[in-house]
Amino acid sequence: MPGAASIARNASLLVLGVVLAATAGSGEELRNWFDDPFFQISSSVPDCPVPAGPFVSESDKRVQAHRRAEKGTTCWLAGECDRPNAYAYDRDIAEAFRKAVAGPDRLPGTTLWVTVQGRVLYIEGCALQNSSLAAVEALARSLPHVQQAIAIVRTDPTSPPPYKLRSP
Repeated sequence: MPGAASIARNASLLVLGVVLAATAGSGEELRNWFDDPFFQISSSVPDCPVPAGPFVSESDKRVQAHRRAEKGTTCWLAGECDRPNAYAYDRDIAEAFRKAVAGPDRLPGTTLWVTVQGRVLYIEGCALQNSSLAAVEALARSLPHVQQAIAIVRTDPTSPPPYKLRSP
């Protein structure tokens, strides 16, 4: 029968192992594993935190892989896509949106980034006023093959951003 010292040592080793595993997991490299389009479209609000965009850890990649495969093929099977995968549209959507918002005065008072994933545009960043965001979403939705556009934007510089941040 093990003694108290042996039990305490084993418990300490178990706790140490959990701490090391958690530390290793939190230090995982973030990558754009699926090569989703991610780009900045404006930059006039200073100190706007960069969103995480499509950059995730390898463990998050594994979690997303099933959902992405399901979403990608469901579009085709439902007859809602003429391409065999919803993600096959993303580069074309990104390019069309980039052209639609091009111009020096197109998005004044904003610092915004765009991620395109499975025909959905995520517009994240900061804006001085909320009024321009509905127009940006409407513009994105008007483009061919766009299923949805969602603006997740901070308009109060004293509040935390409403989106995940890109780790340094």
